[in-house]
Amino acid sequence: MKCHKIQLLVTLSFILLLPNTKGWGEDGHAIVCRIAQSRLSDSAAEAVKNLLPKYAQNDLGSVCSWADRVRFYLHWSAALHFADTPDNLCNFQYDRDCKDQDGEKGRCVVGAIKNYTDQLLDYGKNTQYNLTQALLFLSHFMGDVHQPLHVGFTSDKGANLINIHWYRRKQNLHHVWDVNIIETAEERFYDSDINSFTKAIQENITKTWSDQVPEWETCNSKETTCPDIYASEGIEAACKWAYKGAPEGSVLEDNYFLSRLPEVSLRLAQGGVRLAATLNRIFG
Repeated sequence: MKCHKIQLLVTLSFILLLPNTKGWGEDGHAIVCRIAQSRLSDSAAEAVKNLLPKYAQNDLGSVCSWADRVRFYLHWSAALHFADTPDNLCNFQYDRDCKDQDGEKGRCVVGAIKNYTDQLLDYGKNTQYNLTQALLFLSHFMGDVHQPLHVGFTSDKGANLINIHWYRRKQNLHHVWDVNIIETAEERFYDSDINSFTKAIQENITKTWSDQVPEWETCNSKETTCPDIYASEGIEAACKWAYKGAPEGSVLEDNYFLSRLPEVSLRLAQGGVRLAATLNRIFG
């Protein structure tokens, strides 16, 4: 995958001029990053603090949607947020699926995670890379790869082309998973408070899912990160939970919301745990 050198000073100067945009949604990405930051080793926490822009005030969650904001003028980065897969196969294969519309290999969310992980391994060295930018991209893309429809089908662009109603609101299915399920959960169960929702997920990590966490954190062959696994899980979840029962024109209400919320919570938890594990391995 090509390395793109962008001056961060120029990049950051535009952030406040851009409209609010969504990935997992602002809240979903913030949840992933705050879970991750709470699980960092001392050395990783110090490295993250040193790399974060000053305005973030050492809150990784506050800049976890930075990559969504900048893709409208860093056009080369748009393809790095997802990895479309062949319709109805419900599996991910890197050599087959990780490419952009021009067929350039490695330009998908999985390739981006590998690329920015490799860049961050230069921390403490005389490097050509902008490591602040690498941290912000990696943190965001680790969230994206855990949103099932960011590894959705090619023909419907990850369900962006599937129009449904979320209760009474016209929406597309991708947006439901990016934003609506999380926002509805916060409104209904957590007094519209992201911190309460985050704490509930963290409690599940330490209790309900505690026996699964070591497996989430582990990569094969001592790799620093293993996004192929995360993407494979994502498309399986998309087939089992996102696409199922949500054809074009359907009305999605409590049956869909309440049965899918546990999967959304699980994927947010896995994203946060795995981002922390990756950063801990990078920064030793």
